[in-house]
Amino acid sequence: MPSRSLARELALLVLGQVSEQKQADVSKLAMEAVLEQALASLMQHWRESLDSSAAELDQAQQTLLDSELQSGDSAAVSKVRDHLRSCLTTAEQVLNGLSASLELPRLLLLGDQEQIRRSAMERVSCVLNKRDSIDAQLDAVMEGWRLSRLPRLDRDILRLAVVDLRDLGTPAPVAFNEAVEMANRYSDEQGRRMINGVLRRFHDAASKAVD
Repeated sequence: MPSRSLARELALLVLGQVSEQKQADVSKLAMEAVLEQALASLMQHWRESLDSSAAELDQAQQTLLDSELQSGDSAAVSKVRDHLRSCLTTAEQVLNGLSASLELPRLLLLGDQEQIRRSAMERVSCVLNKRDSIDAQLDAVMEGWRLSRLPRLDRDILRLAVVDLRDLGTPAPVAFNEAVEMANRYSDEQGRRMINGVLRRFHDAASKAVD
């Protein structure tokens, strides 16, 4: 994983441990402690996702048993398919997330830690210091939706992408692609589509403002 991508992912995990309700002092964030908390939070999230998937499987099994008592019930068979499809999607997301979570500490050890951490904290500082203006710009292109209604991880992925586009001069295709890649690991299909669409509208609006 390139250093920039690793720094962005580390920044995402750090942001997830910072309250949105009050201004944080970035200089007081202990990276090791924050990263440990972030990984623990992610592991809890994946456990809850697996529990939800298990409940879906139980429901599918019960629906299948019920359908055997009502031969020819196409609606019941359709429900079973929907439950199984949902379970498979959740399981794939959990496996991708676990892989990313477990890989991050190893990558930090192998990479230039100081450079990666400086880059990550630069992104964190930029998001925290400019969060109000970033959120206002994102809200302006949400098309009937509000940023506050998105899951925290999706909000922070969008904020980091805006920092890349607006403050760090990252080319739009690179910022879009890496935001979607993070969404692949930490969000779901709906979140991934939302993030991609919002970023494209944000970039188009910013380009028109410059013209």
